[in-house]
Amino acid sequence: MVTIAPSILAADFADLRGQIAYAEQGGADWLHLDVMDGHFVPNITFGPPVIRSLRRVTSLPFDVHLMIENPDLYLEDFRSAGADSITVHYETCPHLHRTIQKIKSIGARAGVCINPATPETLLSGILGDADMILLMTVNPGFGGQTFIGSSVEKIRRTAAMARSAHPGVYLEVDGGIDETTARSVVDAGANVLVAGKSIFGARDIPSAVRALRAAARGV
Repeated sequence: MVTIAPSILAADFADLRGQIAYAEQGGADWLHLDVMDGHFVPNITFGPPVIRSLRRVTSLPFDVHLMIENPDLYLEDFRSAGADSITVHYETCPHLHRTIQKIKSIGARAGVCINPATPETLLSGILGDADMILLMTVNPGFGGQTFIGSSVEKIRRTAAMARSAHPGVYLEVDGGIDETTARSVVDAGANVLVAGKSIFGARDIPSAVRALRAAARGV
């Protein structure tokens, strides 16, 4: 089963309640929230107050992706704001096992993300502990970028490695995911698709969610 997680990075921030409602109408499974600090990535988005406000308007699980330096300082804040899963970057966590254990201890699903240029082999020591692996298929920081084609083989290698260590692990992909790329990443082993522009940039958001799911299934 494929999980569809629309990313509000591409949504109309003047009407987030309405945009989320449209995603729900289309059958979205999770809501992906990209938190950026302007240091680890060259963009700034939002923090716990916005997530706390959105928590009041939807029951969708919140998939919070921390593209920030020193994420350990803020884990409890994001959890209390409503995060159901918290993903941190391998590149920002010198004590990754400790960070993953902390996320689990506060009751959230724990994810680890790597950038496109980071080899998936570096994840080998954490695969048995992480609930989710997120592979960036564009360089993080901005939405609407072009999918990096070589990511498909990276997804395939990661899927084989991850599920050998942890059969139930989620394998999430984010970046350039649309009706054209969805099937190839699912065939490679991904089971959570993050999509921003292809959903929130569409005229009909509910139809865009359904179309992405159909493409992922090869329908």
